[in-house]
Amino acid sequence: MTATVPDAGPQAGEIWKRPLPDKTVVLTFDDAVRSQITFVAPLLKELGFGATFYVCDFPRTPEDEDKYMTWEQIADLHGMGFEVANHTRCHPNIGKIPEAEIAEELDYIDRQCRAHGIPATTTFAYPGYGLNEKALPIFAERGFLFARAGGSRCYDPTADHPYLVPSFDIAGTDEGKVIGFLNQVGPGKAAVLTVHGVPDLLHPWVNTPPEVFEHYLHYLKENGYTVLAMRDLAEYVDTAAARDELEDVWKKRFE
Repeated sequence: MTATVPDAGPQAGEIWKRPLPDKTVVLTFDDAVRSQITFVAPLLKELGFGATFYVCDFPRTPEDEDKYMTWEQIADLHGMGFEVANHTRCHPNIGKIPEAEIAEELDYIDRQCRAHGIPATTTFAYPGYGLNEKALPIFAERGFLFARAGGSRCYDPTADHPYLVPSFDIAGTDEGKVIGFLNQVGPGKAAVLTVHGVPDLLHPWVNTPPEVFEHYLHYLKENGYTVLAMRDLAEYVDTAAARDELEDVWKKRFE
């Protein structure tokens, strides 16, 4: 697999630890949907792919419990080698809650991780892609490496702040659209994909049918993509240097 660090100006070399593989995809799964452990994780393991599972505890009715993972099942994901990461406790738009509440939402997930033998979380996904300009020091204090947002474009470590990593939402059945997303990956960039349930029975607007999802994974395998978890990007990107160099990107996002 070839790899290239693009010439993106004098600061780019400070951000890169080593070249990013030229066809890099990051798989991320939101909301702790039960199908992620029963269907998704075994398939990823079979194909040798990395992935991040952004877990939360939605307020649930007894009738819905079997549609979400238990914490024991989430611990099984960690045991399989996947990243378990932070999506808050109750899935709020963090742009609409106080800073203290943001901290408690994050703390809850880490307490549950600790109780189930899972390491403290090091990456975050904004619920509903809702941003908060006051989140940067909160994330930095916790040692978060990356935070995944929306944006429908590839992640460029020399231009995108590590707490504003753009991603593509691949829900639905439009395979041509998703293949188009994957074909946008180029030197020094990665396609971060947001997936929910496969299937997602409670939230059909973010459902990905299992047969469609399998097509995507086989496309990645057959076309030589490197498929990582979000945390794995830190093997290539110096996130502390990126935060320093791209601080203006964060500030401009909230002007």
